[in-house]
Amino acid sequence: MPEDELHSIRIHLDRLLAERGMTLTELSAQVGITVVNLSVLKNGRAKAVRFSTLSRICDVLGCQPGDLITHEPAGPAGPSEPA
Repeated sequence: MPEDELHSIRIHLDRLLAERGMTLTELSAQVGITVVNLSVLKNGRAKAVRFSTLSRICDVLGCQPGDLITHEPAGPAGPSEPA
């Protein structure tokens, strides 16, 4: 997959922070991850996330991974099969 190819994974960190009245800076301090790295995740520019990071974010926000990350397919699941 080309590095600049768009993906269909969406991160809902903004919504979760707003629902909890928390800032990215507060989350950063509680999770132990830099604001810059959380911002990359929040803005959908992250290429990967460690399970340990995901777990800490979910612990602090009191959520499940599915509350934070969703898959929104843009089109067909894959190339069509020959008949």
